[in-house]
Amino acid sequence: MGAGGPRRGEGPPDGGWGWVVLGACFVVTGFAYGFPKAVSVFFRALMRDFGAGYSDTAWVSSIMLAMLYGTGPVSSILVTRFGCRPVMLAGGLLASAGMILASFATRLLELYLTAGVLTGLGLALNFQPSLIMLGLYFERRRPLANGLAAAGSPVFLSALSPLGQQLLERFGWRGGFLLLGGLLLHCCACGAVMRPPPGPGPRPRRDSATPRTRPRRRLLDLAVCTDRAFAVYAVTKFLMALGLFVPAILLVNYAKDAGVPDTDAAFLLSIVGFVDIVARPACGALAGLARLRPHVPYLFSLALLANGLTDLSSARARSYGALVAFCIAFGLSYGMVGALQFEVLMAAVGAPRFPSALGLVLLLEAVAVLIGPPSAGRLVDALKNYEIIFYLAGSEVALAGVFMAVATNCCLRCAKAAPAGPGTEGGASDTEDAEAEGDSEPLPVVAEEPGNLEALEVLSAQGEPTEPETEARPRLAAESV
Repeated sequence: MGAGGPRRGEGPPDGGWGWVVLGACFVVTGFAYGFPKAVSVFFRALMRDFGAGYSDTAWVSSIMLAMLYGTGPVSSILVTRFGCRPVMLAGGLLASAGMILASFATRLLELYLTAGVLTGLGLALNFQPSLIMLGLYFERRRPLANGLAAAGSPVFLSALSPLGQQLLERFGWRGGFLLLGGLLLHCCACGAVMRPPPGPGPRPRRDSATPRTRPRRRLLDLAVCTDRAFAVYAVTKFLMALGLFVPAILLVNYAKDAGVPDTDAAFLLSIVGFVDIVARPACGALAGLARLRPHVPYLFSLALLANGLTDLSSARARSYGALVAFCIAFGLSYGMVGALQFEVLMAAVGAPRFPSALGLVLLLEAVAVLIGPPSAGRLVDALKNYEIIFYLAGSEVALAGVFMAVATNCCLRCAKAAPAGPGTEGGASDTEDAEAEGDSEPLPVVAEEPGNLEALEVLSAQGEPTEPETEARPRLAAESV
């Protein structure tokens, strides 16, 4: 499941304009993960004006998160059809329009449709294409790039919450929503810099007398579900999402019930955020080392196991010092998970199938998020006990880590035991290899429809007759975005 560096003159540039793309991905990731949580600053004002309870008001953030994760396949289809840049520009406009329209809402239902559905969909249409572009620009430095981009989440969460509080105090929730809508227009600027990476150069054209067949368009490649590495990752991600976010959600109330003052209890989340900011880039740089790069799935499973064990060992923490120690350990392991999760998926399925794989994984994660935290909240209300929640969440995350390590090891053993055939070294699917048989000569790069990702699938299914030593890793052309 590891990945090596590209040959000279081929593949992603690993620098240049890629650093601008990385900066844009940092901003988009920060908005995608930080914005739904930062909106909670306005909940008390919304409860007062609409006469609603906390649970009804909290559905604004819940719907936003559900749209962010649940519309992954939709985003994959749009990216495949139109390309990353147009989808991100449209997503930025949708996210901004949702918050601007929400500032005029007179009922909670209108907030659900505007701030929840529209803004959540807009953030989803920015988040997924930005990760796809990051994979097209980075190969050798991709773990570091993923870690730096993932650091946008804690940075923006730390900045947006105080900003939202200041906007609420000065302009009210309506003015705050209006200004936050304008702030989300920066997603359009991030989308505008997502230009296609440079290609490997012109390819030889086939003889005009030889008939040329175009491959079938796959807006969403469901065949990726048959890939064993993807199946292992999907199950791991589902188990992880059931319990990973629960301790952070319940931490403040848990500390307050333990007798910690309100101010000190709120500062615990800041400790998690500060540690997370440092952990993500550091873990990305660590995963990029030559000796560790092939073993990133095991590093990911180790991070999950550490996070689960942290929850289990801190279930009885009652003193403030013990809670601070828990926040430091939780922030480190949580940051490692955030930095490695998309790197593992990219290495498992490859760049051509990454858009479809990411969309399906986000949909699966949306289901897990809608099951895990709400169920934990109901258990707390019924049992009036936080310990069992920490035990349950820690067990789920630790199980995800153990499953990832064991299943990855089994997949590698099966791959070694399987007879090596032509065209199987690069990790391309059997279906694509079968389709490529009988037409080993590369197709010319087509100029029509430059916005879709169809070229990626074409290149992934082809050999290179003029370079027999070339690895079977798919090439990334400028027309692939």
